[in-house]
Amino acid sequence: MKLQDIYHALQSDIGVIEEELSRSVQSEHRLLNESSLHLLEAGGKRMRPVFVLLAGQFGEYDIHRLKWVAVPLELIHMATLVHDDVIDDAATRRGRPTVKAKWDNRVAMYTGDYIFARSLTIAAQLREPEVHRVLSRAIVEMCRGEIEQIRDFYNGDQSLLRYFRRIKRKTALLMAISCQLGALVSGADAWVVRKLRLYGYFVGMAFQITDDVLDFIGDEQQLGKPAGSDLRQGNVTLPVIHTLREGSETQQTMIRRYLSTEGTAVSADEVIGIVRQSEGIAFAQQMARRYLDKAMAVLEELPDGKAKESFRLIAEFIGGRTY
Repeated sequence: MKLQDIYHALQSDIGVIEEELSRSVQSEHRLLNESSLHLLEAGGKRMRPVFVLLAGQFGEYDIHRLKWVAVPLELIHMATLVHDDVIDDAATRRGRPTVKAKWDNRVAMYTGDYIFARSLTIAAQLREPEVHRVLSRAIVEMCRGEIEQIRDFYNGDQSLLRYFRRIKRKTALLMAISCQLGALVSGADAWVVRKLRLYGYFVGMAFQITDDVLDFIGDEQQLGKPAGSDLRQGNVTLPVIHTLREGSETQQTMIRRYLSTEGTAVSADEVIGIVRQSEGIAFAQQMARRYLDKAMAVLEELPDGKAKESFRLIAEFIGGRTY
């Protein structure tokens, strides 16, 4: 089985999710309607809905209940992307102009707010209080992660703990609760729900670390954004943090000059080259592998079946992804 086989097997139910996503962002306001659909039409991996659907197979699978979890989670993810592009002043996303680039910052911010609000409206179709507690707590933590990232722009004195805590809130948490809530609304055993959340957390951490590596070494055409975008925006990620800790004196000095002057004394291209040649890339890849190994260990404790095998393949994809 390959990754595309997972999507093919879920094709019908992913189609249900896509239709509901499109309906959920429809608005009578023309501009809001166009801006909300803009990112949706760009597509994406839809990993969070896929996690929901696969986790739902550990209980009583019902797409017409699972969609009320899968759709809100994808909408929350989309809303954060729209807001991120304003903060990062990003011109492209998935190879297309961002909402803020096509319209402006005000339209983008209100579009993100609207999509957030729609996610909560959709989730209200489910009556389980625990679902809403998990969602609301996650949104709070994600906002904290975003604020922490802004606070740490161009900060070269970040600890590893600070970095890991930030990416947990920004990325891993939403993947964790995608697995958790998919199993929860399907009535899976409580211990299975806990294990699936843990799997999602480990995979989410590996996904973000890999993303941070690809920002330095990935193909710009495949990434859909310029290489080194994070560094150019002042976002200090794991490869840079490790180079600042373990790199040569010259490497550390150049990076600190770049950060302290916010890119005016040293060019971003020069620093990107330094990081590429350092041990920071290999170190980050090793950390991503450790998280994936933990995810695989959790999977071993879960009941055998197609969903378990699919989760294993997704972890392997993340470990070898190039975009």
